[in-house]
Amino acid sequence: MNKPSLRIALFFAVVIALVPLEAWASGGSSMPPPSMPPQGDTTPPPPKKPPAEEAAELYNSGIQHRDKAVALEKEAAAAPAEKDRAKIEKKASKEFERAISDYRQATQLNPNFYQALSDLGFCLRKTGDYNSALEAYNRALSLAAAYAPAIEYRAEAYLGLDQVEDAKKAYLQLFPSDRSHADELLVAMKGWVQKRQANPGAMTPEMVQSFAGWVQEREELAKQTPSVSELQIRKW
Repeated sequence: MNKPSLRIALFFAVVIALVPLEAWASGGSSMPPPSMPPQGDTTPPPPKKPPAEEAAELYNSGIQHRDKAVALEKEAAAAPAEKDRAKIEKKASKEFERAISDYRQATQLNPNFYQALSDLGFCLRKTGDYNSALEAYNRALSLAAAYAPAIEYRAEAYLGLDQVEDAKKAYLQLFPSDRSHADELLVAMKGWVQKRQANPGAMTPEMVQSFAGWVQEREELAKQTPSVSELQIRKW
């Protein structure tokens, strides 16, 4: 073999050695394309809910936590042992806190959500934060002045702060328009009287007795005064 032929043979030998075996096995004349790195999920995210819709969902979640907390309170009141009662009350407090969180978020998304503001006040009052509860009730009533639950619950917050004159005004406002909430408030007033008769706190015994007399008078008057629903039934 002459030198040029030898050189050509050596050239082809080098080329064959450099080509991967896979290329020859596949019969292809070109290298496979390099593999691409895996891409992330390209599924578009779901559309964001309108703030009012999201607020409504949070409000419903808050109601569930609130109702669970109220049920736990009743369970705690019926518990015979102090240890068990304290344990259940702690669970109730956590449920109220969860409800408060839901209601706060709901009212941030929808500042005009007066029902959520009223329930926020309810839960804050149940945790003993009366001043914050009053603030929530006042915001609710600034949006819906005749919203009976907020009027009644705010009056119970007044009782928690011994502001009995404000509680009286609320009762007189509710009595002609919403007897069910007026009756509920009257029960709370009677409970306040019993508590303060046992422990006057910052109230004098005379102040407690004066309010007790007023509550008794209103209870007697309520028995003699039919509600609007009762009048409607009589018409039929």
